[in-house]
Formats: sequence, structure tokens, C-alpha cells
Amino acid sequence: MTTNSGAVSDAILDPYDYDFHEDPYPYYQRLRDEAPLYRNEDLGFWALSRHRDVLQGFRNSTTLSNSYGVSLDPASRGPHASKTMSFLAMDDPDHLRLRTLVSKGFTPRRIRELEPRVTELTVGHLDTMLEKARSGETVDYVNQFAGKLPMDVISELMGVPQADRDQVRAWADGVMHRDEGVNDVPAAAVEASINLIVYYQAMVAERRKQLTDDLTSALLEAEIDGDRLTDDEILGFMFLMVIAGNETTTKLLANAAFWGHRNPDQLMAVYDDIERVPLWVEETLRYDTSSQILARTVSGELTLYDTTIPEGDVVLLLPGSAHRDERVFENPDDYVIGREIGSKLMSFGSGAHFCLGAHLARMEARVALAELFKRIRGYEVDEANAVRVHSSNVRGFAHLPITVQVR
Repeated sequence: MTTNSGAVSDAILDPYDYDFHEDPYPYYQRLRDEAPLYRNEDLGFWALSRHRDVLQGFRNSTTLSNSYGVSLDPASRGPHASKTMSFLAMDDPDHLRLRTLVSKGFTPRRIRELEPRVTELTVGHLDTMLEKARSGETVDYVNQFAGKLPMDVISELMGVPQADRDQVRAWADGVMHRDEGVNDVPAAAVEASINLIVYYQAMVAERRKQLTDDLTSALLEAEIDGDRLTDDEILGFMFLMVIAGNETTTKLLANAAFWGHRNPDQLMAVYDDIERVPLWVEETLRYDTSSQILARTVSGELTLYDTTIPEGDVVLLLPGSAHRDERVFENPDDYVIGREIGSKLMSFGSGAHFCLGAHLARMEARVALAELFKRIRGYEVDEANAVRVHSSNVRGFAHLPITVQVR
């Protein structure tokens, strides 16, 4: 790999490598230093790792197109990507039209009004988990809490009946799972995707007959100058919510617990003052963001670091690396709750495609962690038995065993 300085680097980035999933940050460091524009010939992509370049990449939505999707997985890429990734896999004007219509239903007010119910769901899951933990038993923080709550919140928003939620959650998990050595969407994930779509199709058909007060009904009613969402557009958005909204929030909750455990000195202040929970959430989003890698497709002419990138090539944006860039953050490898982050955060992207669900994710994380800390005096993570998720773009835990001191 030739860098802009003319030096040759043997830095490697393989988003499917299990070793990379365990700790991507040393890899990112080398890319930022030695190959800020990196090329992987075998997998056919370029990658940008420095904060400035990633930010500009997010904001350049004309030359760096979303229309083939944002995943490197070959089966997820292509002109069909918007069927499952909605407006995240579109460029303007299509993106703006769909996003504006969806925003009619997915309003900040709807999110605000959901908060008491999120608190209720949180308390329900915590009661169950902490009842087990009270006797000193190890509990799985992901299985019993962080993996359940976000999917329940989305199901609550959408209007999925309580009885179906475990099944819907299992399908959502199935969509994301990757076995070692698999560089594409496996058959089981395709099957899970089809099951989800079929389930949501039936739900949309029901709402067409009888509207309720959920988001699914609001999307059916959304209208601007006579323009309405089609059933396929509603399904695409519902699917996006399950993948983008569910996965990333689950990972955020577990990453916060893991790095809090690793940095007890930082967590002391949160135990003393629950109002510091949002700062804990923000530093987790910076330090170890759920959404590590997003793909774009070059449309038109793009020259970076004296290199012209051909039209149609894939460029990966690495917010996970950008957040550890010492050119932007002081001591970026230290976990410091309360540090100044502000607009430098890219966990929810930036520019035209800034995540529509950012306020929902932050609200969920704040409620979940605050309610947890009202009930516990401390916790320990069993690191030896923690299991990471293996995904080409999302980082977090499949299992996080903990012991808890209940108040």
C-alpha cells in the first residue's frame, strides 16, 4: 500500500477478520499514520481513517453515494439495497423525499412521549435480571437486558404485539450474525430477513384495514402534497429500524457497561450523580462506537492524497478510527467521561444522512443506564467469558456476563 508520503505500508484492514473484531484500534492507528487512504485489493475497497477525512466523507453525499447501500457485504450491496435499508441506501432527491415523509411519523414528540414507556420496559427487564443477580448469580447483561430493551422499544413504536416480540427479536439477531470466515450474508440471515419482511407485510396490511396510534399507522398516514409512502417504502423503513435502531443501541448499552467496568475511577462520579449518565453515553459513543464502518460508492471524480479513485469503487468510512484520532482528541485512547466531544462525534454520521434515530438511541441509553444505576452499588464483568459479536461493521458484545451488587 502506497501512502501519500511515498512510503510503503503493510498496514492491513480486513473487516471480516475475528482478530480485528476483538480489537480494531491498533489497526486503525497504523492506517491513520501510514495509510490514511488505504487500498485493499483482495476485498476491493478503499478506506479513510482520519477524523477530517471521515467527516468530509460523510458530508460529501454527492461524490460518495449511498445508493448501493452502506455495507461491504456483497449480497447487501447493489441497486436493491434500499429495499432493506430504506433512505440510508438512497441519494437525493429520493433520499430527501423518503426521509421527509418518514419524519412526519417519526417525530421528536413521538420519541418524547415514548419515554415513560421506555422507562417501564427498562424497569421490567431490570427487575427480572437483578432478581437473579441478588443471590450472587452471574447474569448475562446482553441476553437479559441490553439485547431485549431496544428491540422492545422498536416493537412498542411499531405496534408489534407483546406475544410476537421474542420471535421478531430472534429474526433481527439472525439477520446480523456472521460465522468466522464468512464474507457475505449467510443463508440463515437471508431467511431471517425474509421472515421479518413477511411479518411486517402482514402488519402493514392489518393497519391498512384498521389504523392504530403506532408508528406503522403514522407512516401509512404520512402525506406531503398528495405524496404518500408505498407499502415497500414503509417495509424498508421498518427493516432499517430493526437493524440500525436495534443493533446499535444494544451494542452501545453493552459497550458502556464494559468500558465502565474497565474504568472504575470514571464510573465513581456516575454512581454519585446519575445526571452524569448522558456524559457516560457520549464518551462510550466516541471511545468504542457500535457503528464502526460504513461503505460509500464513488460517483464521479474523487481525488484524495494524490490518488484518483475510480467511479464505482467502494470507499469505507471508519468513524471508529476517527474517534481515536489524536489530531482531534487529546489522549484519545483514554476513556474519560465528561470530556469535550461536541460536534466531533460521528457515531450517527454527519451531513444529509445524519441518523434520524439519534435522539431515540440517546434517550434509550440514558433511561436504561440511569435506571440500572439507581438499583445497583457496583458490578463486575466476567471478561474471560464475554463474547464479541462478529460483524463487518458493528462492534459490541453477544454475551456480557456480570455479577451485580444490588442496592
